[in-house]
Amino acid sequence: MSESRTQMAPERAIERYLIDKKPEWAESTHYNNASSLGIFRDFCDEMDLDNICDIDGFHISDFKQHRREEDGVNEMTLYNDLCSLRSFLKWCNSMGLIDSWVVENMVLNDPDEKVRSEKIDPETANQILEYLDDFEYATARHALFAVLWDTGMRLGNARSLDVGDYYPEEQYIEVSHDPDEGTPQKNKSPAEREVNLHDWVCGILDDYLRMNHIEVEDDYGRNPLFASKHGRMALSNLRTHIRRLTRPCHYTGECPHDREQSECVAVQEYNKAAQCPGSHKPHAIRRGAITHWLNEGHRKELISDRMNVSIPTLDKHYDARTESEKRDLRREMFDME
Repeated sequence: MSESRTQMAPERAIERYLIDKKPEWAESTHYNNASSLGIFRDFCDEMDLDNICDIDGFHISDFKQHRREEDGVNEMTLYNDLCSLRSFLKWCNSMGLIDSWVVENMVLNDPDEKVRSEKIDPETANQILEYLDDFEYATARHALFAVLWDTGMRLGNARSLDVGDYYPEEQYIEVSHDPDEGTPQKNKSPAEREVNLHDWVCGILDDYLRMNHIEVEDDYGRNPLFASKHGRMALSNLRTHIRRLTRPCHYTGECPHDREQSECVAVQEYNKAAQCPGSHKPHAIRRGAITHWLNEGHRKELISDRMNVSIPTLDKHYDARTESEKRDLRREMFDME
């Protein structure tokens, strides 16, 4: 390392990187990178690494080990963290903070581990919906989970919805790409579509709007479907709702991980629900819903349009069916003929 190289604390470097990249990223991308790099920042604090210019391969190796062994994350989460870290370190190199070899020699875990990973199965989804019907009927969380499971849409799609995007008589919702009003879609204009809803989802939405919806305008004068008293609900709040809802102890009353609920941080602290091994990310609902629609025998072309996912991407990242499930479906379709 050159003696004249600028000194910069990891926290400051991360802050500047996120500010630099924010105009280029969707809100969800910014959130994911900020979350992953926040974990890396805390790791640097623990390691007393107070100058990003001093980072080397051993620090990166130790970070990987820390995430696997101490935090207990799965390979998909680790892969995402390392991708965020690598992009950040590339930026650091472009700013003259680190040498290029640090990035070039960085080894990611196997990206194939990302494929066909976490999903919610229909049995779990039904358990959650039964719990919601009994104990949280027509709440915002009930409406959110029902929409996500029935449509398989991304969380950002759901957040972007206004009350006026729901058509109760025709039983569909309309997804729009509005980047100038704080609700961009990941796939931009191609994500715009009209999505049919089942009767049971419309019943929940109707009662939610009648009984529990908060009438409030966002910063652009729009009336969000999923709102807090401050306006459109933030993605982080929506994620927390799903994380808390999908803890097994929440919807079954029992812990499959042999934890005492009175001592479990995922139960006792509102924002720590993700530390429950049984809780799920919102994307697990999307992956589970797509797999369920495939198992029901719906054509991939239909699912591709409904869920806003290309068929190659669907095959690679969302078709979580086992070979036995595919065989059973072929037999069922053959018998129908």
